[in-house]
Amino acid sequence: MRAEGPGLYVYAVVRAGTPLPRKTGGVGSPPAPLRTIGAGPVTAVVSGAPAQLRARRRDLLAHQELLTRLAESGPVLPMRFGMIAPDETALCAQLAAAEAGHLAALDRVEGHVEMNVKALPAHDALAALVAGDATVRRLRDATRRRPGYEASVRLGEAVASALARRAAEAGRRALRELAPMARATAGGPEVPGCALNVSFLVSQADQDRFRTAAEQFAAAHRDHVELRVAGPLPCYSFVEAVASVGPVASVASGAQAPPAAVGGG
Repeated sequence: MRAEGPGLYVYAVVRAGTPLPRKTGGVGSPPAPLRTIGAGPVTAVVSGAPAQLRARRRDLLAHQELLTRLAESGPVLPMRFGMIAPDETALCAQLAAAEAGHLAALDRVEGHVEMNVKALPAHDALAALVAGDATVRRLRDATRRRPGYEASVRLGEAVASALARRAAEAGRRALRELAPMARATAGGPEVPGCALNVSFLVSQADQDRFRTAAEQFAAAHRDHVELRVAGPLPCYSFVEAVASVGPVASVASGAQAPPAAVGGG
């Protein structure tokens, strides 16, 4: 028997009539049954909130899998993990109040997916860095002539700075090349060690072309940057203005809402 806590766990807002995926459950152990709530042109996909909600791997994957499968049937405004509405009445009231915004957002993301690109320093390209950076080369030679702790620290700092600078420059070039293939772009949160974190709103028909272009750029600039491409993903980064259930919802007590698997984080 599944222990339920107060409230409704909210996964997404979709157009009324969007079918729920078969043989797919929600968060909780055992998986919570899914249902939709809403009487107008938009509905929320919900389940009973688990008594103790934590950001466990099983629940994170269940949340993500449901959003991915929902997107197969139409546009989705995804919620981040851990959104709880107190009851059905409050949720319906919020859906009605935000109806116009939800409909506009659904129109905007229809037929699109999110592709996330991260640019990281190319740590496996030290030989190319030394060959191309006079400052690093000079400090390396000085360290060889007079090895010591301070010389090693200066060399290490120069290498780290040069790697980050090269990655940032290559990331900006990647953004310029990839942006024309997207309807919109959105900067993601800062990621330690990451020079660039950007999501792209890409037509479903163009997602393979986008990935190929990103991979070709990464191969051509592997001495400067490590480019990581994730997607297709639910469009977290392009529905921030409406992808919440407003004042009737909050991250569950004790749960940690992780960054979206892009992107947007």
